[in-house]
Amino acid sequence: MIARLAMRHALAALVVLAMIGVARPATPETPAPSPASMLLAKQIVEAKGVMGIFEPVVREEVEKVRSALIQTNLNWMKDINDSAGIVYRSYGARAGEFADAVARIYATHFTEAELKDLLAFYQSPLGRKMLTEEPKALNEVATYSRQWGQSISDDVMTKMRAEMKKRGHEL
Repeated sequence: MIARLAMRHALAALVVLAMIGVARPATPETPAPSPASMLLAKQIVEAKGVMGIFEPVVREEVEKVRSALIQTNLNWMKDINDSAGIVYRSYGARAGEFADAVARIYATHFTEAELKDLLAFYQSPLGRKMLTEEPKALNEVATYSRQWGQSISDDVMTKMRAEMKKRGHEL
């Protein structure tokens, strides 16, 4: 559950970054990527399955608003639920906007040559394995980091109690 929550927060951050990428005009420091770079970046976005982020983020945001509206307008539950479904479906047309924004972010952080190398990697057997295994590894890392953080927390509490006891305070 916590791993899913952490993943949702990471996905939401990616959405925010994607939207910033759309809103940010090209500047001398970040020139607009070339059409070739954008094409390569879109292929990378597709290979990495980045669009799998779009639907859950939209679903979660619609659900948050739907739940909040139901809490304050319980008598309108059916209409709110129907409206939520319509609103959710309306975002399907924006999937391309999301894909373009993410591709633009990749294309501004990597050169065309690097994008070619990345695409070749993701299309290689090792790259395909990384795409399937990395999410599993990241979930294991998240689980371990929570456990490790809890052990640190317990240790810090023990040491703080000892320090406070030296000063005459029992916690």
